[in-house]
Amino acid sequence: MTTILQKISEGYYDIMQNKSDPRVNEWPMMSGPLPTIVICVTYALIVTKIGPKLMENRKPFELKKTLIIYNALQVIFSAWLFSEAIHAGWFTTYSFKCQPVDYSYSPHALRTASGCWWYYISKFTEFLDTIFFVLRKKNDHVSRLHVIHHGIMPLSTWFGVKFTPGGHSTFFGMLNTFVHIVMYTYYMLAAFGPRMQKYLWWKKYLTVLQMVQFVLVMVHAFQLLFIECDYPKAFVWWIGLHAVMFYFLFKDFYNQSYNRKRQLKVEAQHMNGNGVHTVTRNGSVKRNSYITTEVQQRRFVKQLDFLGESEGVKLEER
Repeated sequence: MTTILQKISEGYYDIMQNKSDPRVNEWPMMSGPLPTIVICVTYALIVTKIGPKLMENRKPFELKKTLIIYNALQVIFSAWLFSEAIHAGWFTTYSFKCQPVDYSYSPHALRTASGCWWYYISKFTEFLDTIFFVLRKKNDHVSRLHVIHHGIMPLSTWFGVKFTPGGHSTFFGMLNTFVHIVMYTYYMLAAFGPRMQKYLWWKKYLTVLQMVQFVLVMVHAFQLLFIECDYPKAFVWWIGLHAVMFYFLFKDFYNQSYNRKRQLKVEAQHMNGNGVHTVTRNGSVKRNSYITTEVQQRRFVKQLDFLGESEGVKLEER
């Protein structure tokens, strides 16, 4: 048993010290993955257990100005990270087919590695998205997708900075920061309140943009399985499989959020008196589904309001 543990320890040390990029070993949080893992687990516990419990008997915080400032700063941060990815070489000197990592100590290579490290740090600042939901007692917004996406990303990007800070893998970061510019712009505008809702009809297309992003990352990563490139195959699988997982998580979110909302809106439009006529997928109408009490009607409309809240859908009881 001792021999096995010793071999594991030696193998871990060899990977962390001899197989990683020596340029980043002394950078903050880069000595090993444990600090990142601890922070990610703590985040998950806070937003799913500790935070909701602490807020249980408290009034929700409004945080309007805080949200506007936070999202504005995220737009600026994302725009800077995107510009660093462009400076690294995307759309100019980088190849979309095969781009090895430059492990030299040249100013350009070090700046690229530094940009990767700041991208990793940005994944921690995004934890505030969920924390603000908890403080505002919008616990329904703390979905499985939200927690998994935010909780995994710091660890995923840690490995990228530790072993491949530059080159092929930064394609994902370049796309992701562009998406975040658009996304945090939306959130910033939404934080201004109802008067902005009529300009925010495009929220569902953010999810579509996310899914397109993951498809592009899949194609870009997995192409290296079929061509020769001086880039670690392990990271081809690491990045590609993450893109696959997130694509299906976002697709599931899209189906639940928008297809379900569309069905409920149709039901609301057919609500009359004591009953509701439900339009099925094939276009037929069921007339045997009833909302028999005023309390049930109010619950039904409350559910619709929750699903339609993000796009400012105005639903009225009939």
